[in-house]
Amino acid sequence: MRIRLRQAVACAAVAALSALPAIAVEGTPKPAPRDAKPVVAAPLTQQDKMKLCNAKAKEKTLKGDERRAFMSSCLKG
Repeated sequence: MRIRLRQAVACAAVAALSALPAIAVEGTPKPAPRDAKPVVAAPLTQQDKMKLCNAKAKEKTLKGDERRAFMSSCLKG
């Protein structure tokens, strides 16, 4: 009985100690330096614009001339 209790305590201690590095890595994030520039998203490629505009036109269920006019204005913007 005592041996099993010691083994259980030892296993629990090893498990707790092995989790410490993971806890330290996941800790609170460091604040950005004061002179850091904000992250700017890369401009959309023509293919990305086409996908985005196509999805918007589909949501609005546009067809024919309305769709063509919408896609033209959307792709220009």
